[in-house]
Amino acid sequence: MTLRLYRHRLSGHAHRAELALSLLGLSHELVDVDLAAREHKTPEFLVRHPFGQLPLLDDDGHHVWDSTAILVYLASKYDADGAWLPRDAAGRAAVQAWLSVASSLIAYGPAAARVAVLFRTGVDTTEAIARAHGLFKVMDGELARRPFLVGGRPTLADIAAYSYTANAPEGHVDLSPYGALRAWLARVEALPGFVPFPTSAVGLRAAA
Repeated sequence: MTLRLYRHRLSGHAHRAELALSLLGLSHELVDVDLAAREHKTPEFLVRHPFGQLPLLDDDGHHVWDSTAILVYLASKYDADGAWLPRDAAGRAAVQAWLSVASSLIAYGPAAARVAVLFRTGVDTTEAIARAHGLFKVMDGELARRPFLVGGRPTLADIAAYSYTANAPEGHVDLSPYGALRAWLARVEALPGFVPFPTSAVGLRAAA
C-alpha cells in the first residue's frame, strides 16, 4: 500500500488530509507542490485532478480529490471500527453536516480571511471576519455542551473544522472570546498522532 498526499504546507485543506492520515495511523508520503511554479496545472497533475487543486490523495494509483472527500475515503476504507465516521444514520448525518460547514462557513469565513492576509490578496476581509465570528459563536455554544463537535469522541467533523479554526488569528480573527472552542482545539491537539498546522507571523500573530 502506498498513500501519497500532494499538498501545500500552508493549505488548511491539505492539513485536514494530513491530519486524518496521521490520526488514523496510516503510513504515507507527503509531496509538496509548488503553486508558484504552477505544478498543479501541468498536464501530468491534471490527469490526476481535473481541476488542478490541492490536496490530492494517491492511494496506490487511485486518486481522490477534495479535502472532505479524502477524509470520508480514508475513514470508509481504513477505519474498520467506524470511530471517525459513525456507522449509524444519525451519527453519520451529524458528521456530514459539519463537513458541509467546513466547505461553506469555514471556507468563506476564517479560511478566506486568513488567505487574504497571508497571501496579501488585497481583498477586504471585513465580511469574512464577521462570518468567522458568527460561526465561532455557534461552535462555542455547541462545544460548551460536549467535548467534540459530534459527541464524546472525535470524528471527521473535528478534523475538518480544526485547521482553519486554529489558524484563524492569522486572518485577524480573535479566538479569545470563545473559551469552549479554544478548549476543543486543545483536545484535538492532544490526540495521539496529531500533527500541527504550520503558523505564520501575520494577522494577530504578527506581534506574537
